[in-house]
Amino acid sequence: MRTAIFGTGGAGGYFGAHLALAGEDVVFIARGEHLKAIQRNGLILEIDNSEKVVKAVATDDPAAAGKVDVILMGVKTWQLDAAARSMLPMMHAGTFVVPLQNGVEAADNLARIVGEERTVDGTCNTITRIVAPGRIRSMGPVNFLRFGERDNTKSERVLRFRDTVVNAGLRAEVPDDIRLAVWKKFCFAGACGGVAAASRSSAGVFRSVPELRDLITRSIAEVVAVGRAMGVNLPDNQVDETLAFVDSLAYDSTPSLLRDIAAGKPTELEAWTGAVVRLGRKAGVSTPVNDAVYALLLPQEQKARAPVS
Repeated sequence: MRTAIFGTGGAGGYFGAHLALAGEDVVFIARGEHLKAIQRNGLILEIDNSEKVVKAVATDDPAAAGKVDVILMGVKTWQLDAAARSMLPMMHAGTFVVPLQNGVEAADNLARIVGEERTVDGTCNTITRIVAPGRIRSMGPVNFLRFGERDNTKSERVLRFRDTVVNAGLRAEVPDDIRLAVWKKFCFAGACGGVAAASRSSAGVFRSVPELRDLITRSIAEVVAVGRAMGVNLPDNQVDETLAFVDSLAYDSTPSLLRDIAAGKPTELEAWTGAVVRLGRKAGVSTPVNDAVYALLLPQEQKARAPVS
C-alpha cells in the first residue's frame, strides 16, 4: 500500500520512517528547512541511542506526490482543513485517510472535506519530536496506532493496513470501538494537556504535586462525563486508567500544547481543552476545571495568532 505522511512531524515522521525502513512505498509531505534537510540527507530517526536514515520521496506539493492508498494525517488540528483540501489530488477512488491528531473531532472535520467514504478514525501514541531539520527523536517506548472504520466494520482495507504497519515492526490495532479508543486517548490529552501547559509542568511534576494531581484528576473526570453524555461507553475505571498512564510517563515528558505555548506558537488549545469546554456545554455537562484552564491559556493563544503589525 502506497502511503503518504502528510505532516512529517514527530508522530507522522516516526510511523512513516518505520514503514519506509520496512520497504514500504512512502512519500513524505513536509515544508521549509525540514523538507530541504530530508531531501538532502534523508529523514533521520534517533531511537534507542542509534540513528536510522530513511531515504524516501519528500515534497511540499501534494499534487506532485502522485496517487496514494493511505494518508496518515500528521498536521496540527488547526491545519487540518487546509491540509485536507490540498491533498485531494493525491486521492484515488479507494484512498482513505487516518487522522493522528489528539482530539475527538478530526475525523468529522476530514469527512466534511474528503468524504465519509474516504475517512476512517484513528489515534496514536508516540513521544517523538523534531529536534533539528530533517531529524526526529523518539523519547519513549510507548508507540502505537489505532484506527478503524467509523461504523466499526472490520473492512478489508483497514485490516490490510494494520498488517502492513505490524509487518513494519510497529504496534497497530483495529479496535472493536474506534470512537471509544479515540476518547480514551482524549481523557489524557484533553484533560492533562491544558493543566500541564497552564502550570508549565512536566509529567513528573504535575503527577507528584498533590494540588496539581487533584486538578488533573478532576479534569479527567470532566472529560469522562462529557464523553458519556455524548454516548461514548467509557468504563467506570477510566479516571484511574488515565492516571496510571500519566504515572508511566518519563519524568520530563511534556505535551506538545505546553511546548508550543512556551515557544509562543499557535497551539491545539481549541481541539484539546477548548473541545472539552465546547462539547461539555453542548452536552449539558459542567466542566469548571477545563473552563478555568481554557480561560488562562486563551490570551497566550490569541497573542500567538495575532497578525504582526
